[in-house]
Amino acid sequence: MKVAVIGAGAIGGLVAAYLVDKGEQVLLVAHPKQVAPISQNGLTIEGVRNRLCVELPVKSRLDEEVDLAIIATKTPDLEKAITQNLEYLKDVNIVSVQNGVRGDKMIAERLGADRLFASIVMFGATYLAPGKIVHNFEGDWIIGQTNSGTREMLHEIIEVTSRIFPSPVSSDIGGMKWLKLFINANNCLPAILGKSMQETFSTIPVCKISVRIWQEGLELVNKAEIALSSLPTFPVERLSQLVSMPLDESAKIFSAIMVNLSREPLYGSILQSIKRKRPSEIDYINGEFVNLAASIGQKASLNERLVQMVHDVEKSGKFLSEDTVVEQTRELMS
Repeated sequence: MKVAVIGAGAIGGLVAAYLVDKGEQVLLVAHPKQVAPISQNGLTIEGVRNRLCVELPVKSRLDEEVDLAIIATKTPDLEKAITQNLEYLKDVNIVSVQNGVRGDKMIAERLGADRLFASIVMFGATYLAPGKIVHNFEGDWIIGQTNSGTREMLHEIIEVTSRIFPSPVSSDIGGMKWLKLFINANNCLPAILGKSMQETFSTIPVCKISVRIWQEGLELVNKAEIALSSLPTFPVERLSQLVSMPLDESAKIFSAIMVNLSREPLYGSILQSIKRKRPSEIDYINGEFVNLAASIGQKASLNERLVQMVHDVEKSGKFLSEDTVVEQTRELMS
């Protein structure tokens, strides 16, 4: 199968490199500024699987027919990526890997849902520079079937994805994506502080904010009657249990999980975008809770405040101190 990976960030670059290493025919479609460095030096992956260097063709646009397109851009870049590569995306099978719950709808509106396979990546990676990526931790690549008539193609896709990551099939990818939203929602705090995940969540006051993000989000999801579906390594019950504990206790448990998430420093997707001076996906993560609240006549005051704080950092280029973050969210923590 000839595969195009559109997006050469942390996930796109990681997936492309591992597929090439397994002998797959891969074309990487990258931002114009990334094309020359990757063409000259290839992709270098460091981290949990040691060092890997691969060479592969890289272009700024998809200009040839492929069998499968993996769209690995962040949601804010999705419309542009589809428009620029539309001619060769019209009839190809697509795997989406965007965080949040809106990316698949955007793809389906432009390209149709018949050939779309939504996916969730549970592995973690950090983008350092064009062609240089750290693979922080392992995890599944969950594939969801969005159309009952595409079962044969689903199996062919899984034959490819499972060569590099375990690829369980989900019959409720929508419910899983809503649960994954909770995991991603904590990325706003490292982005505001300008710190790694490990450093950010080593302090209990910040972890208390994380638990309150989840409490507010879960209350809204329940009121909207959205059914969450368990992820292989993160069941719905874990979320429910953590948010129902006393805040001091749940914050300590959350801290222990996050500090030990990766041996290498892990920088959340939102912070990675800010450091690259690219639009972050905050409006599609914590902003999704804000939108959900508005749709049912409720408020998501804490998430709304955090979204604004991320936008302030994006505009000013100045990160906030932990004391400032705690102070600016204090009245929303009760």
